[in-house]
Amino acid sequence: MKLSESALFMIRRQAARIKATGNFYAKRLEGIEPGDIRTKADFEKLPFSEKADLRDAYPLGLAAVPEEQIVRIHSSSGTTGTPVIIPYTQKDVDDWAELFRRCYEIAGVTNRDRIHITPGYGLWTAGIGFQLGAEKLGAMTIPMGPGNTEKQLQFMRDMKSTVLCATSSYALLLAEEIAKRGIRDEICLKKGVIGSERWGEKMRTRIASELGVELYDIYGLTEIYGPGIAINCEHNTGMHYFDDYLYFEIIDPKTGKVLPDGELGELVITTLQKEGAPLIRYRTHDLTRIVPDDVPCPCGRKYPRIDVILGRTDDMVKVKGVNIFPGQIDDILREVEGASSEYQVFIDHEEGRDRITVFVETALPADARPGFEAALKDTFKSRINVGILPKAVSIGDLPRSEKKSTRIFDYRY
Repeated sequence: MKLSESALFMIRRQAARIKATGNFYAKRLEGIEPGDIRTKADFEKLPFSEKADLRDAYPLGLAAVPEEQIVRIHSSSGTTGTPVIIPYTQKDVDDWAELFRRCYEIAGVTNRDRIHITPGYGLWTAGIGFQLGAEKLGAMTIPMGPGNTEKQLQFMRDMKSTVLCATSSYALLLAEEIAKRGIRDEICLKKGVIGSERWGEKMRTRIASELGVELYDIYGLTEIYGPGIAINCEHNTGMHYFDDYLYFEIIDPKTGKVLPDGELGELVITTLQKEGAPLIRYRTHDLTRIVPDDVPCPCGRKYPRIDVILGRTDDMVKVKGVNIFPGQIDDILREVEGASSEYQVFIDHEEGRDRITVFVETALPADARPGFEAALKDTFKSRINVGILPKAVSIGDLPRSEKKSTRIFDYRY
């Protein structure tokens, strides 16, 4: 990815702000003067930052402004370990709203839409991010938050919601409930803006079909702003991101070496304008690639793109010497006739060997399931070279979630 002169200027400005505060990252920049960062090569010598660094800075060690300029804090959604606290200035909040407004516009949402928001509010950035963007756009906002599916469906019908904002897991749950109750004709949804977790093509197709909507995959993370820093357009050629606010790199997760555009690796983000908690070369652990500039998007937008998120480096499991990512399993299910989008993988160790049991939902009748399981087993073996114990289960047998779904359970350790 090219690093423009304007981006370099903003990076030097961020480095100067950080060094002046003496916050956690200032110590990393000891011996480096902002004026030294003149080229892309200079920038790539700067040290990375990671989530562990942010935890070490708890509670407000990330702040790069005086406390009286902090108008809000958010925290990452993790449930274990020391929380990561991200302070925001008013400019940060306003900038986030602008980024999210752009996402809605790319998805074709207008101020005549009624935006139904189901992600959680509070310290988590999700719900309030969707709301900020909707209000900036000037659309009617229905801030439902998570849970209480009965009330969700009532408001969806009565308020004639046209845009659903949700995790893919909850969007699927709502789609199934709508189908079960036979009320699709009473639902006015046209679009779904889905985020917070990766999801495969099979799940996307199923949600779109059952809800009768166009789906848009939105990306973000609390450490940067929250959801709303990238989204796919109607041509679905990757997610556009906003290079006037953010600089994206892809690195080899093992060596830290910057990879050429088009190669799969770990996404690293630098904030160009954030005031409260600017981050330089933040390792997201999300796996994707930068779509090369020589493949322009048919929509004509000039914003650069990243591909869909394949998974996370820490989602990877190694079984029998093979690295397995959730995205690979999604691709396998797309090939197997009769496979639904929903699956769970259980890995254990028995009699000196790793064993992988894969549960997959299917609508196939009982007499067709042995052949389905054989196809699953063969496809896993041919695609990722591991043997599995396949288990076909009925649609709805696996748990649904209002938040993010856990799909791989590793019981070996």
